[in-house]
Amino acid sequence: MTVDDLASLFASFRRPFKLMVTGGGTGGHTYPALTAVRQMQSVMQAHGGAVDVLWVGTAEGLEARVAPVESIAFETVPTGKLRRSSNPLKMINAQNVRDMGRVPMGVLEARAIAHRFEADVILSTGGYVAVPVGFAARATRTPLVVHEQTVRLGLANRVLARFASVVAVFSESTLKLLPDNVAASAVLTGNPVRPAVFTGEAAKAVPALGMSGYNASLPTVYVTGGAQGSEQINGMVRENLPWLLSVANVIHQCGPNWVEKSRQHAETLAPDARSRYWVDGFVGPELPDVLALASVVVSRSGAGTISELTALGKPSVLIPLVPSAGDEQEHKALHLEQAGAAVALVKERANAAELRTALTPILMSQERREAMARAAASLGKPDAATRLVEVLLRVALENLRQP
Repeated sequence: MTVDDLASLFASFRRPFKLMVTGGGTGGHTYPALTAVRQMQSVMQAHGGAVDVLWVGTAEGLEARVAPVESIAFETVPTGKLRRSSNPLKMINAQNVRDMGRVPMGVLEARAIAHRFEADVILSTGGYVAVPVGFAARATRTPLVVHEQTVRLGLANRVLARFASVVAVFSESTLKLLPDNVAASAVLTGNPVRPAVFTGEAAKAVPALGMSGYNASLPTVYVTGGAQGSEQINGMVRENLPWLLSVANVIHQCGPNWVEKSRQHAETLAPDARSRYWVDGFVGPELPDVLALASVVVSRSGAGTISELTALGKPSVLIPLVPSAGDEQEHKALHLEQAGAAVALVKERANAAELRTALTPILMSQERREAMARAAASLGKPDAATRLVEVLLRVALENLRQP
């Protein structure tokens, strides 16, 4: 059965499909869940059905802000955070002991919520809050779908994967890393990508940003350090700006804390070069247009960023955030580099000189950019949200068929 067949079947039940979502703490866990919810609503509405959604998270996580803004019912449960260390003895500390003591309480509260809501299926996108909700799914015999956004399973999802109905993964490489008992229930969906990302029009970006000296004969570099920016990336770009602006247009999202410093540096540039350089704290609603215009992207290698770059088929130079959980950003950057889709500046290579070395052949050769774009697109899953919705509906249907 296709996703449309499944949605039509559930719509015929004349009751809302009930979806419980858990996961959050960071955007990497929160936004894939939100995109899956929106796609589920869209698919069901297209067939005359409805979706009743309940998001279970923590009061402190990003999900606590996102869900209400998106008009999604939201409830909280307590949970604990495991502060990891390469030295196992250092993990035995007062903070870890205190937080782990909150998990049983979280399981009890999550179980009560799951029992009351009676979901058709529970979707977990990871984060510490997913653990108590996942155990609640098991206790209430509610089917659980675990979605992993990174190459390797995160800590919470490693725990839940053992009894999940399905483990949905970001990359084919992930399948090879799973234990046999988990791999048997794993499917490749990719990461849900915000639909707006696909709506960009390159021709709209330049007037939207007001780049007076934009040169259409030159490639365009889009630099981003994420919502908060990255002074590491900003510094590497500042050192290269005179050269970079001689061979490219540059759109630079520097983060709100670095706007003044970045603009002051821009004032030292020659007027002609400065007119091809746009810098601000963030890129607003014009982001899809900026991504459509970009010839190459310089960025971190978080799960959301990687998913968007591959879905759009964008060449990139990736500078992983270190440390990140399990050095996951480094693993993703190297994964794209090995596929020919990116250059990864890891560890000692993350400096201004290496950035210029990485960018030079990309900017000087359209053929190189096109080859990297094809490699990136081959890894992308632009239909990941639909794939994940199909998994959720299929698992829910299989559960209904069980005696």
